[in-house]
Amino acid sequence: MRVTRFVLPVVVLISVVLAGCQTFPWYEKAPPAANVKLPSLFTDNMVLQQGMKVPVWGWADAGGRITVSIGGQKVNAIVGEDGRWHTELPPFRAGGPYELTVAGEKTIALRNVMVGELWVCSGQSNMQWPVKQGNMGVMNRDQEVASANYPNMRLFTVPRVTSFTPREDTESDAWQVCSPQTVPGFSAVAYFFGRYVHEHLGVPVGLIHTSWGGTVAEAWTSESALRRLPDFAPGLDRMAKLIPRLPEIEKEYRERVRQWRAGLEGHDAGYDGDRPVWADAALDAAGWATMKLPQHWDSAGLPEFDGFMWFRKEVDVPASWAGRQLFLHLGPINDMDRTWWDGFEVGRFEVPNQWTAPRLYIVPGDVVKAGRNVIVVRVQDVGSKGGICGKPEDLELELCGTGGAEVIALAGEWRYKPGLDMKDAPPQPQRPAIARGNPNVPTVLHNAMIHPLIPDGIRGAIWYQGESNASRAYQYRTLFPTMIRDWRAKWGQGDFPFLFVQLANWKAVEPEPGESDWAELREAQLMTLALPNTGMAVTIDIGEADNIHPQNKQDVGKRLGLAARHVAYGETLVYSGPIYRSMRVERNTIRLRFDHVGSGLVAKDGALTGFAIAGTDKKFVWADARIDGDTVVVSSSKVLNPVAVRYAWAINPVCNLYNKEGLPASPFRTDSWPGVTEGKK
Repeated sequence: MRVTRFVLPVVVLISVVLAGCQTFPWYEKAPPAANVKLPSLFTDNMVLQQGMKVPVWGWADAGGRITVSIGGQKVNAIVGEDGRWHTELPPFRAGGPYELTVAGEKTIALRNVMVGELWVCSGQSNMQWPVKQGNMGVMNRDQEVASANYPNMRLFTVPRVTSFTPREDTESDAWQVCSPQTVPGFSAVAYFFGRYVHEHLGVPVGLIHTSWGGTVAEAWTSESALRRLPDFAPGLDRMAKLIPRLPEIEKEYRERVRQWRAGLEGHDAGYDGDRPVWADAALDAAGWATMKLPQHWDSAGLPEFDGFMWFRKEVDVPASWAGRQLFLHLGPINDMDRTWWDGFEVGRFEVPNQWTAPRLYIVPGDVVKAGRNVIVVRVQDVGSKGGICGKPEDLELELCGTGGAEVIALAGEWRYKPGLDMKDAPPQPQRPAIARGNPNVPTVLHNAMIHPLIPDGIRGAIWYQGESNASRAYQYRTLFPTMIRDWRAKWGQGDFPFLFVQLANWKAVEPEPGESDWAELREAQLMTLALPNTGMAVTIDIGEADNIHPQNKQDVGKRLGLAARHVAYGETLVYSGPIYRSMRVERNTIRLRFDHVGSGLVAKDGALTGFAIAGTDKKFVWADARIDGDTVVVSSSKVLNPVAVRYAWAINPVCNLYNKEGLPASPFRTDSWPGVTEGKK
């Protein structure tokens, strides 16, 4: 009992100190803090989470006094010896606008601050994909942008950077009010999700967008969490040894890349030594094929080509333009280019990953002659789509000094010829696994793009990722839940809602049942629903065979919003499509039962499809399937003693099981037979 009486007052004292400090004389004696700095998250137009204590923190000179005020409430803090301070605002109801002030020697005033719902939006390229940016975007992009006038929605984007150690802050720009001017480059999934929540709840919504295309989940997970996973601990140890040698490693890599790129010229048929012979205006290109530009050459029948593609177009220049300087507009090019005018190089853009950057080159007057002139563009595509890919109005020749009044349109037929298919090129030097700036190194995105957001008060997170981990789908069964637990532990807000998107359909339809790493990744995502306060948006019906970035992001946002209504806001509603629960063999059939059947199961647009069945030989064949009440009965005359069923088990399955609320069933399998990614690290 003596110990109890002694410990309790100390605990109470500590709690009171942390709660405010202002009740103690030494707090009043502390001088106002100098050099007060707030995190990048704290700017005009920001959103604070309603209904919970909201952390406010920052940096200042040690020992100083900080006072934070908003809406008639005031809290205080003393700056620690490490130069950090932290306090918490009491819970507020949704509303605003407010002015938030942080006072030390000087006062920082943040205006137009709202209180509402705050969500972190993360993942890879399908989360990064913008509402509209250049020729990219979503369905009905122009209409969506024009109607994006939501002054009580606020947008915040975290810069894409990496770090080997946790960063305390980002270098983000300020919060922006959602408008047709601010929404085009913002995450489409995040925007449509936020819009749905905003319209449904009628409260302000803040969206923190922190994503990076083509990234793996382990990059978004902290070192402490990854070290608990046997697949990652050894790699983290190797990283620790290599990081001190990074300058040397990167220097060696840059030299290897330089030599490799220089060597490519020797494999490009358009070059003879260092001379670009295909850029010669006198070259007879009658045998070259033709392509209408602008467009990606993937859409012109060359979906598998990566490498150097040469384009030529003859231009009839009027006599009045002869000897005068011209602007050559080519629009965005995917990915890099070199450009010539009558054999004279007028520009090159060879910075990777800048496929949205428009090209504008100056053609000197002394190379411009009346009559026939030849434009040649060598496009280098390093992966995925390639080509001169803007809008028709992006391609034009402009006479300088006329303000665009005198132009020659360049859209239309161009000659083209492949110079080098990268399949025939020497292999590119492998990038060092831990190179600075490489976003696929374990922990580096958590350190740079998640850790600085903590401990901001949030309602939850939405997540669209998995494509980059599909080849290791079995590993994802452990990695993904670990990442979610890691975020929740670091934030210290308990099991906050975590909503994620199951991978959409993509690529060609397979004619027969088979194995699929993407199906296994979807299964890993489905299994993650075992974690509390999680929800999944199934998108198996809104992908595109030839586009890993399907344009229908509206339904993705809506389905995440439906999940939020249940998981985050406690509503009773049908928020998910059917989820497989159990099976029972009935003679030569298998009966399947589901959760989330809603008002009942339906086959959309015809007979039920997408089911395969197998016996003990593990050979799946397409099955007959019919709805019987809230169950599905599956059979095949080819399998007399069935033991397993799979549904939508392919990268791009043909499937149509829904509930009557219009939500698609998740792909699933009833067997646990080894998959194609089992054991892959």
